[in-house]
Amino acid sequence: MPSYKIARVTEDMHRELTAILREIKDPRVTGCMLSIVRVEVTNDLSYCTVYVSTVEGMERIKTAVQGLKSAAGFIRREAGRRLDLRHVPELIFKPTDSIEYGAHISRLIDDLDLPPQTDGEPEE
Repeated sequence: MPSYKIARVTEDMHRELTAILREIKDPRVTGCMLSIVRVEVTNDLSYCTVYVSTVEGMERIKTAVQGLKSAAGFIRREAGRRLDLRHVPELIFKPTDSIEYGAHISRLIDDLDLPPQTDGEPEE
């Protein structure tokens, strides 16, 4: 199977899963700002690994992943209906702390006391 098809399906799955997450009514999922960081689809389209993250910490992400796992059937059905795939991959949700880590790095950079840079012109 050509790699462009896998890339297209991965991109489409990411877009549709993001839209479907807004429709889930599980309080474990709706109570936080959940974000899909990365989607990986296997070459035979049998599995789709979805990495999710939030700013609120790893414990909150793990709770949200439990809610997503319980709603996996609904999410898979909706993705299949929207994407019109012959075989919809099985969804595997994994928590990641990449957003929290990025926010931490940003705070560290903001806390640095760096002197302001000039435009390259010597001061007089």
